Amino acid sequence: MRAMVLPGPRARLRMDERFDPIPGDGQIRVKVSACGVCRTDLHVVDGELPDIRYPIVPGHEIVGRVDLVGPDVTTHRPGDRVGIPWLGYTCGTCRFCREGMENLCDHPLFTGCTRDGGYATHAIADARYAFPLGEDGDDVAIAPLLCAGLIGWRSLVMAGLAERLGIYGFGAAGHIVAQVAAWQGRSVYAFTRRGDIAAQDFARDLGAVWAGASDELPDAPLDAAIIYAPAGELVPAALRAVRKGGRVVCAGIHMSDIPSFPYNLLWEERQLLSVANLTRQDGLDFLKIAPQAGVRTETTVFALNEANEVLDRLRSGQIIGAAVLRP
Repeated sequence: MRAMVLPGPRARLRMDERFDPIPGDGQIRVKVSACGVCRTDLHVVDGELPDIRYPIVPGHEIVGRVDLVGPDVTTHRPGDRVGIPWLGYTCGTCRFCREGMENLCDHPLFTGCTRDGGYATHAIADARYAFPLGEDGDDVAIAPLLCAGLIGWRSLVMAGLAERLGIYGFGAAGHIVAQVAAWQGRSVYAFTRRGDIAAQDFARDLGAVWAGASDELPDAPLDAAIIYAPAGELVPAALRAVRKGGRVVCAGIHMSDIPSFPYNLLWEERQLLSVANLTRQDGLDFLKIAPQAGVRTETTVFALNEANEVLDRLRSGQIIGAAVLRP
């Protein structure tokens, strides 16, 4: 097999050849057909997350077909198309797992961070954490749903029944959630980097009723806002934009420090929440919703050996929608 391997923090990925991996008990081997490039991959590359296992193969928006099953696997067969997300394993015994909050497991494994991911021709996955995808839809189009879509869905649920919804950072997750929110009958307000006219036009094309810079106020107070960009300064900006009793949901796994802000931005029962990982039920729910909502992912395809260049482009905001690697 071939894999793009990250040897250490802030290093360039290198192409390695390895022996084909053999799945263990409860595991499957997947021949990767597409792997989305997520902003979390940048945080892995930049060493901004705890407990990263180096060397590591990044990538956690994996679509592929099972080509080998390990002992005790009864849920998947060779040839099945599956999706492998960020959450790759939970212990099942800690308090959070027992209480239905496996996304907060005390002893998890994360695909592309603490276990090898999908920037490769093959990947090993826990069979319990591989979603059956069926045969509908294109592999490349589905790949961004496995994290941008799933985390987007969880953050949208946490935003509550907001009629006027703000989305800060209109990238892979933002452009998926905007479509679901519009399908649900919400009014979407898109916030981008100042001067990013292309992203603002893209948001309007996907149904946003307003699009502007992140430091602007919309034409009406928001009921809730979701922040996908990893910029702490957007928290007070979003609090300023929501009404009394409104919610601001921080959906990223990493964010720069939040600057101090006056208490009156939080007062009047505004809420500030964060999203951590996902549950398998989130995945099952969203993968049913996405086709009903007619979600269309905007993707740009790159070869596996172009991973470094793609990450550079993502970091500088040059990707519209989502980037996807094909081995």
